[in-house]
Amino acid sequence: MADQKATLLFVDDEERILRSLKMLFRFDYKVHTTTDGNEALEILKRETVHVLVSDQRMPIMAGVDLLRQAREISPNTMRLLLTGYSDLTAIVGSVNDGEIFRYINKPWDTDEIQLTVKTAAEIGLQMVSTDASAVAVKPAAASTHPQLGLLVIDDDPSTYQIVKDIVGEKYMVKWGSSLNDAFAILSEDNIAVVISEVKVANEDITAPLRTLKEHHPNILTMVLTSFQDTRALIELINQGQIYRFLPKPILKGMLEKSIQASIRHYKVMEEKPQLVKRYTVEQPKKESGSISDTIMGYIRKIRAKI
Repeated sequence: MADQKATLLFVDDEERILRSLKMLFRFDYKVHTTTDGNEALEILKRETVHVLVSDQRMPIMAGVDLLRQAREISPNTMRLLLTGYSDLTAIVGSVNDGEIFRYINKPWDTDEIQLTVKTAAEIGLQMVSTDASAVAVKPAAASTHPQLGLLVIDDDPSTYQIVKDIVGEKYMVKWGSSLNDAFAILSEDNIAVVISEVKVANEDITAPLRTLKEHHPNILTMVLTSFQDTRALIELINQGQIYRFLPKPILKGMLEKSIQASIRHYKVMEEKPQLVKRYTVEQPKKESGSISDTIMGYIRKIRAKI
């Protein structure tokens, strides 16, 4: 695998952008470029592509639509969104439908995009070599998993009650109304999925969520919030690898579907631990929130338990 060149596919409606990207990566990778999302899907069907990098605003096919279809056609391909627009709807769609690995801003920093693509390519090569096709969504299993738990981090008890109503008969559902309570639960119980607000008791908890994912990538994180801070959401994608993002007020049907997808994906990762590499997080340039010694102590306890 060390001698194998990864294949990259760049999709953008601007030819000059594609020329720049091809020049940047052509010596280290096999590079395909296209301005047409439909052509990109045909490339994905006929050959192995390790990394797909797509623009969002394109006339033939929006980036989110391309990423969603690419996930179905080639689930092992690492998917990245490259765009100059902080469009909340597009960002949310890229997470929920495209399950992207990274969000890259235009204009890009050359060193950063090279490092991001290199990381994605290395993981993409490993995914193909270990036959990780089971990452695709499968029908839910009929059996329950009594030891598997979900943790709701929210100071609103109604969120916990809704989650409990949805899956409480099959799985353990815990509630942390404060950050310390939540991490204490994580250190004691077998939590597979975290469903969290971004603010709890007026405290921004995005930094602890990112730190949790950095140390425990096997725990899937869903963010459920009414806040619409695109910068924070991009950080949660790149540095927290959130699995789903859902708005408040809660739409029960959408939440149920997302929880079921998260549980299925967690079970797949239990069977194929190598898939956890897909959730490698980007190191923050600077920490935007403090992590208390208490929280770090809980994180170390979780690591020891695992």
